Formats: sequence, structure tokens, C-alpha cells
Amino acid sequence: MGNRRLTRAVVPVLLILHVLTRLALPAPQFLVDLILYNVIAICSAIAILASPNFNDRVSRVALTLAILLWSAGSILSTSAEFYVLPQFTTTIANACYLLLYPCAFIGLPRALRNKPKFGTVELLDSTILGLGLSSIGSAFLIEPVVPHFAGDIVKTFFAVLFPIADLILVALTLTLALIQPMSRRSTLISFGIIIFAISDFLFLWLSINNQYALGSLSDDGWLLGIVILAEGFWHRGTEKVNTESLHPLFIATSVMMSATLLAITALRHEYLPNFILIPTIATLCLAFIRMAIALRDARSIGEERILARSDELTGLPNRRRFIAELNLLSKSSKSEDALLLLDLDGFKPINDQYGHEVGDLLLKQVSMRFERALPQGSLLARLGGDEFGVIVRGDDETTFEAALALRATLSYPFSIAEHEITVGVSVGHVSNDGAPDLLRRADNAMYQAKRERLGVWSESVRN
Repeated sequence: MGNRRLTRAVVPVLLILHVLTRLALPAPQFLVDLILYNVIAICSAIAILASPNFNDRVSRVALTLAILLWSAGSILSTSAEFYVLPQFTTTIANACYLLLYPCAFIGLPRALRNKPKFGTVELLDSTILGLGLSSIGSAFLIEPVVPHFAGDIVKTFFAVLFPIADLILVALTLTLALIQPMSRRSTLISFGIIIFAISDFLFLWLSINNQYALGSLSDDGWLLGIVILAEGFWHRGTEKVNTESLHPLFIATSVMMSATLLAITALRHEYLPNFILIPTIATLCLAFIRMAIALRDARSIGEERILARSDELTGLPNRRRFIAELNLLSKSSKSEDALLLLDLDGFKPINDQYGHEVGDLLLKQVSMRFERALPQGSLLARLGGDEFGVIVRGDDETTFEAALALRATLSYPFSIAEHEITVGVSVGHVSNDGAPDLLRRADNAMYQAKRERLGVWSESVRN
């Protein structure tokens, strides 16, 4: 454990030493720019592996490999400043730099999230945002780069691909940062990635303006990003996990920018390069897919909400929905409303004699008769078992007549599975007069009707 902490502490010290040496010796130095520079990157990779606070092996290995690949590219490209190397060495170095990105795309989601799984929606959102940024980069950042490398296909390929990869990497980082509470670990890792990407763009700008030189302080931007990234692995993530996806505003902005660039290219093709069509069209296609997923999820949520407030057997509103409506009724204090509680008479013997399947069919038919008997605007709910609740609109006389109608609708038998089944109902009627405990009073009225075999019993009306 002591060696692990020593590795962690050595990295920032070496970085500070490197910066101070660069300030004192601005010209390229073998020990400073080749040895010390790349030792810092390699030690950062070791620090990630040595971290005791992060147990995801895939993420650790992927990001360690990403840094080591970048270090290999750095060693090759820097060695060319001090030694005469074959021309293809630069291509190999660029390939090593480029291989950093797939490793980072694998490791980052697992490093930044509390759960190792990176959901499809999150991946889709980050891709949309990344491609949207790539569209902007293609239009305004990459266009000036291409003429600088004209005539060299390999250099042009890398010059165009690196900024796009950086933009997607930053988009992925921002996505993961926005979909969950930020911890010290995720903040440091995100900050390190952003600094690394900014350093790439700074290098590109200096190169196309013939201002870049090995040994300048701008090179330390890459190291700073890598060191901060490695430090993030020594901190614990937050225990909270947010399952929400990227804020819609960012997605909408990305799509809008891509659509705008596509329109400009179509109407005034001389304004923008044609190759921006690739990321813009890809962005819009993925946006349509994302929209389809969102609509599907919205429909599913709507269905789930309906099911959560509906009785599975009869399809009527359930007790939860009924209580919610009843609470609103109690607050309104309208005398032209009434609450009815209904309990079937003789239902249990039917269940015992014919079985629960017949009992379920009976409840379905009973609920249909009740619905047909009630006046428009009434709310009928199954509260559980053979108990129903009704909210009826109208004065005392109207609502009491509705109670009588409900009882009358069961006066003739049901034909179920070749059986003639007769069942009765006891109804408790309570007017909404503003008094408290409306449900309790209706329950008492129902049991009064059942106990005295009155059929319907009301607090204010006598049958």
C-alpha cells in the first residue's frame, strides 16, 4: 500500500519538475522531453493500476492501455527529434495516438459511472452530442486544417480524425457527467479528459500556423490531463445513481446545429465543405431513432401509470385511483356529490361452490352491469375482493336513486359457465356535506345496510 501511494505522489511532483525545467531550458532536451516526459505518462498509467478505490478491472485496464498507447506514440514522435528514424515511424506514432480513443471509449463509461453498464440510451445520446460537435468541428475547425496537409493523404487523415475523436470523447464525458451526481472521481476524470482534448486542439492550431516546437509548455497540457485523470482513480465515486439520460436541451441543441449546417450546405454549398454531410446526416438519423425510443418509453410509462391505477381483473379504477379522487371530492365540499360503497351479498359461497374462475367472471359481469346503471360522470372503482366504490354527481335524491339502480341491476341472475348465479349487493350512501371521514361514514352505512338487510342505507335518506 505504501508503494501505491508513493506512485501516486511521484506523478504530480515529476510533472511540476518537468514544467520548471521547461521554463529554465526552453530548447528540446533529451532527458527532459524524451525520458522525463514519457516517464510521467507511464507512471500515471501505473498509478491507475495501483489505485485501491476502484475495482472495475475492465475500466482500469482500458484506460491504462490508452495512456500506454499514447506514451508509445509520444516516445516514437519525440525520438524522431533526436534520432534519424524511418519516415513510417510518424505513421506508427499517430496510429498509437489514435488507438487511445477506442480504449478510452471502453473505459470511460465504467470509470465515470457507479454502475459498469453503459445504457443504450446514454450511448445514443452521447453519440448524437458527439456527432453534433463533430459537425461544428468539420465546418469550422477542420476546414482550415485540410489545406495545410494537402498532398499527403495519411497526414490529412490523422489531422481530420483526431479532432473528431476528441469531440466525441468530450461529448461522452459530458454525457456521463450530466446523467448522474458528480463525485470527486468523476469530476477529476472529466476535467482530465477535457484538458487533454484542449491540448490536442492547441497542438493542431500551433501546427497549422507553424508555431509548434517540441519543448514548449503546450506539450505539458497532455501530461496535465493524464495526471488529473489518474488522480481521479484514487477517489471514490458517489453512491447515488441517476438513471436519467442527458438533459434534452443538449440533445436538441446538437440536432438543431446539425440540421442548420445541413440546410446551409444544401442551399449554399459553397459556404461549407461537403464532408460535413457525413456527421450532420448521421446526427439527424440517430436523433430520429432517439425520438422513436423516447416515444416508446413515454407510451410505456403512460401504460404503466394506467395499470398502476387500474384493477387488473375488471379494468375499473383501483383503490389507489379511487382514494385520490375521493380526496379531491372531500376538499371540494360540494353537496351535489355522494359516495357509495358496495359489497356483494353471497359472493363467498359462490366462490366456494363454483371456484375462483367463475367468481372472477362474475365480478367482471357485475362491474359491467354497474357501469351501465350509473349516470354519466360517475366514477366506479373496484376497491378489492367483492367491494366497489362509486362517486356519483348530483343531489341527494339523484345519488340515492343511483344507489337503488345499482342494487336493482343485480335483481336477475347471471349465466356463467352454464350456471345460473344470483348475487345481491349492500350499498352505503353518504352525501358529501363537508363533514370529515367520508369514507368511514360510507363504510358504516354499507355495513348497516348489510346487517339490517336493507339493500341501501343512507345517512340522510331512508328507504
